[in-house]
Amino acid sequence: MAKGDPGVTSRGRRAAPRSKRAAGDPELVQLLTPEGERIESATGPDGTEYRVDFSDEEYRGLYRDLVLVRKLDAEATALQRQGELGLWASLLGQEAAQVGSGRALRTQDMAFPTYREHGVLYCRGIDPIMPLGLFRGVDQGGWDPNEFKFNMYTIVIGAQTLHATGYAMGVAMDGRTGTEDGEAVIAYFGDGATSQGDVNEAFVWASVFNAPLVFFCQNNQYAISEPLERQTRVPLYRRAGGFGFPGVRVDGNDVLASYAVTRHALDNARNGQGPSLIEAYTYRMGAHTTSDDPTRYRIASEVEAWQAKDPIARMKAFLTRQQIVDESFFAEVDEQARTESVHLRERVLNMPDPQPVSMFDHVYPNGSAELDEQRAQFSRYLESFEGSAH
Repeated sequence: MAKGDPGVTSRGRRAAPRSKRAAGDPELVQLLTPEGERIESATGPDGTEYRVDFSDEEYRGLYRDLVLVRKLDAEATALQRQGELGLWASLLGQEAAQVGSGRALRTQDMAFPTYREHGVLYCRGIDPIMPLGLFRGVDQGGWDPNEFKFNMYTIVIGAQTLHATGYAMGVAMDGRTGTEDGEAVIAYFGDGATSQGDVNEAFVWASVFNAPLVFFCQNNQYAISEPLERQTRVPLYRRAGGFGFPGVRVDGNDVLASYAVTRHALDNARNGQGPSLIEAYTYRMGAHTTSDDPTRYRIASEVEAWQAKDPIARMKAFLTRQQIVDESFFAEVDEQARTESVHLRERVLNMPDPQPVSMFDHVYPNGSAELDEQRAQFSRYLESFEGSAH
């Protein structure tokens, strides 16, 4: 999908209202209301004006991304419930934050995910089967971070922000910033991770060394079972000011605003203006992971209120309102999503179980005599069970 320009007025069929920020929330950058109404531009807390200029085909592409990502995620959840995956961390409700920010990345940009960025992974062109191998326990993920500019999933909460900071410092030291075609880095994490020392240390280092890094916090309101008010007394984006770089809160259920805010922050980073923090204000509609029961710590009315802000529903309303698509388009996208999810399921079920000795593979790039001996000993141990009653 081609990239729209966040600094140019959108081409609408009718004049779109102009709003400093979303109605009802003076701190939220929003370009698409929950009802699907298009807002021409929105102004961030530092006076930055955000807007996008997408073609009709690009709008359709964003909707397709949202639907496909949600369907593939739902299939993975179903596979775990049926015992085919050990665990799964669903992104349900966070599709707009991930697709919007993922599509804002340029080819040369580097992303550091948590374990939930399936939408960003999809936008980077990685086969959706890859993270399922990790959660099925047959491999470590399998994609090449250098090829796709997307690091491996990180399970340790917040650790990837330090990895991203070090990488971004290296980008700056290599002189790959200061131009329009420079490289930027983005680090994803959740609201709960902001309480981790790793994240705060990353803020310090990124700021002091002016690293070309965007910290992208998906505030889905819960750190597992702990609500946001147990994490902070002020909006998370304001924390950036204490570390010496800008912060902005965006409607994380608005794919257009998520794109515009992320693209602007990445452009600033690649041009040598240092780090920034984006707080994507969204909601985790499902469980933290498939081992979690959210009904124990949140009420149904809260979930229902957020369902009215669904990112896919508002994009569908916008496309319909602007007469960009017809019902046949929605049917075609739904069928594509169904077909791809069925194919994903088949591929997961056909994954071969790894041989036990394969755990010695890929430990050292040039091999190791000590490792070879360990492999041989382990192989002899396994062979001792052949033909026995064990």
